[in-house]
Amino acid sequence: MVEEGSIRVVRCGGSQLNFRRAVFSADSKYIFCVSGDFIKVYSTATEECVHILHGHRNLVSGILLNPNNHLQLYSCSFDGTIKLWDYLDGILIKTFIVGPKLHALFTHSQAEDSVFVTISKEEPDIFQLVSVKLPKSSHQEVEAKELSFVLDYVNHSPKCIAFGNEGEYVAAVRDFYLSVYFFKRKKTANFTLPSTKNKKNAKNTFTCVVCHPKEDCIASGHMDGKIRLWRNFHDDRKYTYTCLHWHHDMVMDLAFSVTGTSLLSGGRECVLVEWRDGTEKNKEFLPRLGSTIEHISVSPAGDLFCTSHSDNKITVIHRNLDASAVIQGLVKDRSISTGLMVDPRTKALVLNGKPGHLQFYSLQSDKQLYNLDIIQQEYINDDGLIQIELTKAAFGCSGNWLATVEQRQENETELELQMKLWTYNKKTQGFVLNTKITMPHDDHITALCFSNVENYGKPTLVTASKDGHFKVWILTDDSDIYKKAVGWTCDFVGSYHKYQATNCCFSEDGSLLAVSFEEIVTIWDSETWELKCTFCQRAGKIRHLCFGRLTCSKYLLGTTENGILCCWNLLSCSLEWSAKLNVSVMEPDPNSENVAAVSQSPVGSDLFVFKPSEPRPLYIQKNLSREEVQWGVFVPRDIPESFTSEALQWLNRSQFYFLTESQCLLTFSTKSPEEKLTPTSKQLLAEESLPTTPFYFILGKHRKQPDEKLNETLEKELVQLPLTENIPAINELLHTPAHVLPSASFLCSMFVNSLLLSKHTNSAEEMPDDIDMDEEKESDDSDEENDFTEKAQETNTTDLGEDIIHQLSKSEERELRRFRKVDYSWIAML
Repeated sequence: MVEEGSIRVVRCGGSQLNFRRAVFSADSKYIFCVSGDFIKVYSTATEECVHILHGHRNLVSGILLNPNNHLQLYSCSFDGTIKLWDYLDGILIKTFIVGPKLHALFTHSQAEDSVFVTISKEEPDIFQLVSVKLPKSSHQEVEAKELSFVLDYVNHSPKCIAFGNEGEYVAAVRDFYLSVYFFKRKKTANFTLPSTKNKKNAKNTFTCVVCHPKEDCIASGHMDGKIRLWRNFHDDRKYTYTCLHWHHDMVMDLAFSVTGTSLLSGGRECVLVEWRDGTEKNKEFLPRLGSTIEHISVSPAGDLFCTSHSDNKITVIHRNLDASAVIQGLVKDRSISTGLMVDPRTKALVLNGKPGHLQFYSLQSDKQLYNLDIIQQEYINDDGLIQIELTKAAFGCSGNWLATVEQRQENETELELQMKLWTYNKKTQGFVLNTKITMPHDDHITALCFSNVENYGKPTLVTASKDGHFKVWILTDDSDIYKKAVGWTCDFVGSYHKYQATNCCFSEDGSLLAVSFEEIVTIWDSETWELKCTFCQRAGKIRHLCFGRLTCSKYLLGTTENGILCCWNLLSCSLEWSAKLNVSVMEPDPNSENVAAVSQSPVGSDLFVFKPSEPRPLYIQKNLSREEVQWGVFVPRDIPESFTSEALQWLNRSQFYFLTESQCLLTFSTKSPEEKLTPTSKQLLAEESLPTTPFYFILGKHRKQPDEKLNETLEKELVQLPLTENIPAINELLHTPAHVLPSASFLCSMFVNSLLLSKHTNSAEEMPDDIDMDEEKESDDSDEENDFTEKAQETNTTDLGEDIIHQLSKSEERELRRFRKVDYSWIAML
């Protein structure tokens, strides 16, 4: 049982992986990226998430390797702290409390006890680059209040600040200005590009900057797609620059190789360009990377590159410009017009992904399973081009069918509509196009839904449109004489006084269909398609419709644009109750009678969970989010919870996820993410990462847990050794990074002493023996018990890789003792 106060709203995944540049480990085995409040450590070989570094209380804004220890990682956050991590073990080493909001983080090898951060001044959009001295202390939390001013009027983006020539100078760009600060001379050189409004100089704005690792050369990217290489910038009058130009749009990011022989650039063309020797003639391309390149990173070893993309993707690239791995997060599209859905088969979250795609996202592993190309056309990245948009989607109740709607409209009179029906193919384990219907309606399709019950294998689909009609589509098999090719066809067209059809939904048993026509709700019989009754509240157009489930299946819920929540009784055909509530999201739980409604208020969004049978809410969460909640969905739990409180029982069978206006995916949690993600996943990953050595065969694949019965026997009959969880010496040895442990000689005596048995440990001699011992001598009993105790101790101290000695049950021991009493001396006379 979990207390009510422990439930809170948390980020459940899907955070931006492309918010900042990714960082490679020194050996290129791992790649680090910020993800909301966390830092994720991925393997460059397997693309799997090895660790999740928890600790920051706000958005992480920068990560960098410790230049003095390549096994440690620095991170800064909007919470005003800088943290030092041991990324191999996923352990937080130290926290430096700075205070102000930190927007970017920089380090270099010459500054041993300092880092550089970007902070905001009192005025908005004015940022400073300052140096923070990190004091040495044995405490885990240390205040770092000693800040030294470096540069003023800088851009908050880390792409606009770069350190060069091993920290001798720092370059910063903003608008049309380039500033270079020299640490030894403590002077600043400023360079300005023309900013007139003519076509030639209109897009001279700086977008990014990077410094050559070995030479005094600065590369800057610009809005017009040009790259400028600055030299001789030590003197304001003798400086020179040369231009490289291939990008037709703004340069998003730049990066030099480790040796400085080549320069990498990327932008909206989705092409990684490598400029070799800083000349236009020697350039190589890696095209078709899928989306805009926002960040470029280079590994310290120089063997790998990395690009972060606008579709929340990270691509790992070999030195020869060959893509080797893709780490795909939740794609943040311009608009989630399909809403949030759950795939009945995989329990994955399904929503708009890349343009023209549906993405299937695993909430458990926080990664994308696959993309389904719906439009099946090459996407052209052009702001002025009218694109085909995926607007609606719905799953059948068993996941065998998927319906999608796509549209393209250049003006009010020209509308292109297409509806596609996809069937699930068990051989390919994916959806295959079955039927394509051009212009299923004469106007925009407002809603579509499948029947909750597939009658004799013949599912039913209903679409509603602004043309004033709803259409019923059924699956038929009369397309040829062999009746083997099935397809969808229109079976019925309904309307109501030429009003626009806005919503549709089926009852739980599929016997009734509810269709809303502006302010009126109509109920239809799904067998005969006869109009049964109508409900008219005259409180505005109907925004949402849903039937009750299980014991509340006789109720129909609806919300209006004027802020009224209505509940109708289908048996009495009357209004059961109504409430004044401006509902933006209403979602029924498929596994219970509960319904979640999110309302908008001037402060933010509020959540109400209730049953249609009574207007009293079961749970209320005020200030759910400061942003507007646009979509929500209930996802069935793999393992049900066991809340006994009436206010929390709605979380037992399903978990409620919701998406905010900024496309941040949130949910309700009863445990901290650290409690959920650390123990099991880390142990499994650690076992899988063991190399195939003799030690691996001992500890890796040959770890076998004893049977439950054997465990019970060991608990009752064997000597109970103290648990290692309660021994401080073992805890200190196992949970401390190896490179910060004291010497082995210091730990040896403490470790060995912790393994010794206490005098008060219960042994087998003190255990009660309920076996009947008629005419048995005490000396025999003592010998047997002592022998058994020795075996028990040997069994408990045996390594997990060894075969565990089989222990006799009490009945077997009783039988053996009876055999010992029998006189077998007569056998010797034979």
